[in-house]
Amino acid sequence: MSLTLISARWLITATTHDSRVKAIEHASVLVAQDGRIVEVGSTAELKQRLDITEWIELPNHLLAPGLINAHCHSAMTLLRGAADDLPLERWLRERIWPMEQALLDDAFVNTGTRLAAAEMLLGGTTACVDMYFYSKAGAQAYLAMGQRAMLALGIVDFPTSYAADADGYISIGLAARDAFIDEPLLSFCLAPHAPYTVSDATLESVAAFASELAIPIHTHLQETAQEVTDATAASNERPTARLARLGLLGPDFFAAHCVHMNDEDIRAIALHGGSVVHCPSSNLKLASGLAPVAKFLAAGVNVALGTDGAASNNRLDMFEEMRLAALIGKVQANDAAAVNAGEAFTMATLGGARALGLSAQIGSIETGKAADLLAISLDAPAMKPLFDPVSHFVYSASRADVTHVWVQGQPRVIDRALVGPAAQAMAELEPRITAIAERVSALRR
Repeated sequence: MSLTLISARWLITATTHDSRVKAIEHASVLVAQDGRIVEVGSTAELKQRLDITEWIELPNHLLAPGLINAHCHSAMTLLRGAADDLPLERWLRERIWPMEQALLDDAFVNTGTRLAAAEMLLGGTTACVDMYFYSKAGAQAYLAMGQRAMLALGIVDFPTSYAADADGYISIGLAARDAFIDEPLLSFCLAPHAPYTVSDATLESVAAFASELAIPIHTHLQETAQEVTDATAASNERPTARLARLGLLGPDFFAAHCVHMNDEDIRAIALHGGSVVHCPSSNLKLASGLAPVAKFLAAGVNVALGTDGAASNNRLDMFEEMRLAALIGKVQANDAAAVNAGEAFTMATLGGARALGLSAQIGSIETGKAADLLAISLDAPAMKPLFDPVSHFVYSASRADVTHVWVQGQPRVIDRALVGPAAQAMAELEPRITAIAERVSALRR
């Protein structure tokens, strides 16, 4: 059996059964030909004991699990900077939805998703949850780039170029799932856009399909104060309570943003074993508010991290999200000890894996899991001196420090450059990006 040993000065991980984040010096990961982790341990001991086919030495690097972007809209990378400095409602209804209605098709989604995957891979993000439409085109893009992805099959009640009604969105989405169900890097979930864009009947249908097919549910939830106010005024029921009543909350439910959550909302998510995806940059840029992350953690809610789309964030940078999550969490809780470095690291890795229902496969460096890994260089002045590798990873490192990335044991980034299928897929992309950008510019006039 072909064995590859990846060695680094430091290795950081948290195991599935022990969430404490650990830093191990002079450690290695042994990877089998199928991309699975065979063993984790001392570099000297493993090298002496085993017959290694390939030895990748990273003597001044830190090795960590690949980051998991648990909420994004990859194709919207083509709308980066097209609708800045607007509050969510105006941003969405006046700018984004009209542009999407004019632009969306298979080519747009495939191009935007490839671009997003390239940005994420170069920044150490090995897996993402992509909530959007034209899921077949998105799936093809991820396969071309070699990035792991969960396609969140978008559902709304109003017509678009993609589908005429909720039943159409569900049918087309599940057809995409069926087409790619055997692809090891791809998984799927049902994604009603938000409580305010889908009816009770649609939500009940989503809950039924999710139960029947044993797939997760993902949605936007209580992102703005207005969403909560409008829902309460219309039905005297908060959105979280409505989702609970309709049977959507559960261990396979994960919601993005969750900014305006009171104690009752948090208890409901915790009681049902659901997850939240914190998107600090997007929440700040759209002035949506500050999610109560410390309260989520105190209640035992699993917290993941997401970038949201580049149309509302401008960058798909999980290092930035990780750092912001820790800093904002401290201010929100008025406690400098809240949302510590280890907790932020876990949100970006194992927390994301748990939200996706994939913690048995990814999210930590453990025997039997996929070798989804990143390495960052410790050579930059900003990385010196080093007293606590976990602290450095969260507070000091940036995506610019990422030098190597592997997905399922296969190299995707080497020496800060895309390699293999990702490099090949990007080579033909520039003319397509330019052509779409010209169409976006025309719509903005």
